[in-house]
Amino acid sequence: MSAAPAVSGGASALSASRPRPDRILLFDVDGTLTDPRLSVTPEMNQWIQQLRAKTRVGVVGGSDLVKQQEQLGNDFVGEWDYVFSQNGLVAFKAGQPLAEQSLKAHLGESQLKELLNFILHYIADLDIPIKRGTFVEFRAGMLNVSPIGRNCSQQERIEFEQYDLQHKIREKMVKVLQDKFAHLNLTYSIGGQISFDVFPKGWDKTYCLRFLETDGFKEIHFFGDKTAKGGNDYEIFEDARTVGHTVTSWRDTMKQVDELLAKDGQ
Repeated sequence: MSAAPAVSGGASALSASRPRPDRILLFDVDGTLTDPRLSVTPEMNQWIQQLRAKTRVGVVGGSDLVKQQEQLGNDFVGEWDYVFSQNGLVAFKAGQPLAEQSLKAHLGESQLKELLNFILHYIADLDIPIKRGTFVEFRAGMLNVSPIGRNCSQQERIEFEQYDLQHKIREKMVKVLQDKFAHLNLTYSIGGQISFDVFPKGWDKTYCLRFLETDGFKEIHFFGDKTAKGGNDYEIFEDARTVGHTVTSWRDTMKQVDELLAKDGQ
């Protein structure tokens, strides 16, 4: 497995002392546990540690494991019951590798190259105020496409998000790709501030739910900020297997979870 080495975690050690073994709280990262692409705050990190003593917890995000570590800490894999990178295509349980899926094996090199070539030509011809670098990031289970380029600064990221809200750059590009590559049966999910993900249908965040079902969870609460249709939290938010919660920030996440657990007297 090509993911980072497993970390022996304390999550499983807590299992015997925590109530409601059939319930888990599952969190998006950007806009839910952290501000977009920024590191977790000390306040939130302390809250997470306290939360783990009360209930089972998991993380699911579209980013790869390295980016999740940048935001949540190098040791976070061992500090959560479940960690799902790239929507669960790279999965960990109690700090140990669980499964990994490959986009390259699924599409084949020829179709993948055709898709990549088209994306790069489209971005090259795109007239937007600025471009930086890393327009396509190849991940194990998806492509992350950024018209401005992932090497942009934090300020440029914020400015592009506002420009994109007005001019629908990502939305228009997704429509073109949907029409051009309908035969590949792909999903296009706009998330964060500067990019969108491309992956096979069914490989959205609902992919991770198969692991939780197998482990017997009956009540899965999902917390995310991009829960409207077209957002990368929409499918899992709407899934019949989850109880969806829309949050507006990491502080709102804390508030909503605290209110949920208060109903149990926790």
